[in-house]
Amino acid sequence: MRGAHPERDLESAVLRERELLVGRKLTVACSGGADSVALVALLSALSERLELHLRVAYVNHATRRSAWQDECVALRVGATFGIPVDTLAIDPEGGDEATLRERRYDVLLEHARSWGHDAVATAHHAQDQSESVLLALFRGAGERGLGGMRVRRPLAPEVELLRPLLAIDGEALRAYCHALALPYAVDPSNAALDVRRNAVRDALDALRPLFPGLDRAVARAAKIAGNAAGAEEADRAVARRWLVGALTRRLGRNASEFERVEALLAAIERGGSGRYGLGGGASVLLRDGVPVEE
Repeated sequence: MRGAHPERDLESAVLRERELLVGRKLTVACSGGADSVALVALLSALSERLELHLRVAYVNHATRRSAWQDECVALRVGATFGIPVDTLAIDPEGGDEATLRERRYDVLLEHARSWGHDAVATAHHAQDQSESVLLALFRGAGERGLGGMRVRRPLAPEVELLRPLLAIDGEALRAYCHALALPYAVDPSNAALDVRRNAVRDALDALRPLFPGLDRAVARAAKIAGNAAGAEEADRAVARRWLVGALTRRLGRNASEFERVEALLAAIERGGSGRYGLGGGASVLLRDGVPVEE
């Protein structure tokens, strides 16, 4: 976030999801962590412009003693913005990470229905998306799994799950909390590397200084995989694979970066003319969307 009022950058980013949010009655999931505290603050700041009706829900997993501290943070944040907060509980017995997640969504869905809400909003952000895509890859998932989390998906008839922060950097969310002097909790269980997601998170944290665009690159890959899994994008996915194969055969090496292939594909689709670089000194000349032999 930059400038004299860096928080406005994040508010503008959320406003770009206007169609996702406008007029919604939302159950806002708040764990007390920085990302979910930032979500509550952002939605509160934009509630009038987006005509939002908000109610915060804190889910107590009862898996560690410090959970009451997280609840206190959620209550404090709700009081700060004048938003009602409800504490929900789930049964932790016999639950692995995936089971507890499903139980959490179940109680959030019940909360939304009980208040007549049409959506549940969570604070998943760009780093969460990277972790999800890699976990799916390691499990051997296909294109749908490699598409990662979606910005919206149905939880039940008439209730959606929304992730308005999915394109936003987690560090920016923490900075937003600091800029507004908002409290947030740090979950000590995130340091347990025997939990798969935590292990992936730790590895990604080590890689980000070497690959500054890591999360953007994973997000692009997830978008391609998600689009390829949808029928509406099937033809374009086939065209992309054909183009990459044709370029590889022509160049005698892998065609190049995603952005360059996408730019060339878009130019072919719109009937463009000009020379399009493919990296490594290679290029393709187009005339009215048709490659020209040189």
